Amino acid sequence: MTVRQACAIAVGFGILIRCVQYFSNRSLWADEAVLALNIVNRSYAELLQPLDYDQAAPIGFLMVEKLAVQLLGNNEYALRLFPFLGSIVSIFLFVKFANHFLSEKAVFIGLLLFLSLEYLVYYASEVKQYSTDVTVALFSGYLLTQIVYRQLNIRRFIAYAIAGSLAIWFSHPAVFSLAGFGTIALYDALQKKRTRKAIALGAIYLSWATSFLISYQLSIASISENQNLQKHWRTAFPDSWLDFDWLIDKITNFFGNPLGFHEGVLVDVAIVVFAIGCFALWRQNRFTFSVLLVTPIFTLLAAYLQRYPFRYRLLLFLTPFVISIMAEGLIYLWEKSRSKANWVKILATVVIAAILIPPVFNTSRLLISPQVREEIVPVIEHIKANQEPGDRLYIFQRGIYQFKYYAPKYGYQPDDYIVGVEDLDDGEEVTPAEWQQYQQDFDRLRGNPRVWVLFSHVDGVPEEKETVVNYFKTIGKELDFFESPGSFVYLYDLT
Repeated sequence: MTVRQACAIAVGFGILIRCVQYFSNRSLWADEAVLALNIVNRSYAELLQPLDYDQAAPIGFLMVEKLAVQLLGNNEYALRLFPFLGSIVSIFLFVKFANHFLSEKAVFIGLLLFLSLEYLVYYASEVKQYSTDVTVALFSGYLLTQIVYRQLNIRRFIAYAIAGSLAIWFSHPAVFSLAGFGTIALYDALQKKRTRKAIALGAIYLSWATSFLISYQLSIASISENQNLQKHWRTAFPDSWLDFDWLIDKITNFFGNPLGFHEGVLVDVAIVVFAIGCFALWRQNRFTFSVLLVTPIFTLLAAYLQRYPFRYRLLLFLTPFVISIMAEGLIYLWEKSRSKANWVKILATVVIAAILIPPVFNTSRLLISPQVREEIVPVIEHIKANQEPGDRLYIFQRGIYQFKYYAPKYGYQPDDYIVGVEDLDDGEEVTPAEWQQYQQDFDRLRGNPRVWVLFSHVDGVPEEKETVVNYFKTIGKELDFFESPGSFVYLYDLT
């Protein structure tokens, strides 16, 4: 089997996995629901304004999502269609990008990782922009190959100017990949003394900068002024330019999330492989080395300037470039070990297996058991099927937005249920003041013979959940219980 044939099989595997995950049609979890409520309940013009529930998304992404809902209906398939299609397009863009810059064997290794890493697969079917961030980053890389390796005529000049200008409206971090790749293309033109091309590139970049400034004023500026988001992101920025502890911590965390190497030793192995890849590329092809590192460097610079949070899923768009470096590192390790002692060959084999086997194996399992998070739909259906006239329905505060999204679909009006207290500040401990709020809520339910208490989005706050459940058991009698992954409901007699 040739490398090209192996890549074709891998692409088919990646598309199949993403299709299975998308068509499993899991319930929207809390993070998806809050963005979905904005998309569904707002007009196109209202989507240009700051979003409710401390949400942030590119304007272009929001407009396409709104159009999908209008054309296909208000459902999970419509809301997830754009990220899903973006993930499929990303596969082919990665192949094109990798074929330009990586060795033949590294293309296959990089593709295998790109197709199977946990978060790249997961966000392919989530109502968030992170999957399309990856698409736009790879599209920016594709633009680089066109600009560097092809003649720049009028038609291409216009096409590149429009393409980059539009990309900015569909991905907030697009500015980093465009700026990074643009810098490399300009340096390449100047180094080769192509003055006319350098001037043309300057004009293209001016159109991109203008598009970004307009987008910034319409959308991004309000995000940077959101105090709740800034509080949430406070650890995503360094305290100073000399905050090296922050840098080491964030780079290490990157290999866990969003790259997906969670176990402690595996993270260390992944970092070593990345370092080997950097070394190999620096010696063999410094142009490729620059191409693969320029976007992460620009993103880090933005974090040091306090302009873009360097953390978790917000960095998913960087994964194709880091994966590519790791792929070259694995190939370099294998090639060098072939002429060494047997123990070196064994060590190299173990390292390669440790990087490749876990993501491929874990992703393959999704063919049988697609990933779920907070399956609130079966719980609501159970309540609806067993609810009697006069029943009260209490929504535990962390499942509010999921329920609000699904409530109209099941005929619930705002007066038909009681919304729990506001989110806790820390999400871990229930303070006396917070517990007083809970008890005031519960006092409104006393005396009712049938009270449904619906829980969702509670996995990260077990102490709070247990406190509430235990209290209900002391003031009433449990009549029914139904559970689905990540969501459940109790029926109590509180007379």
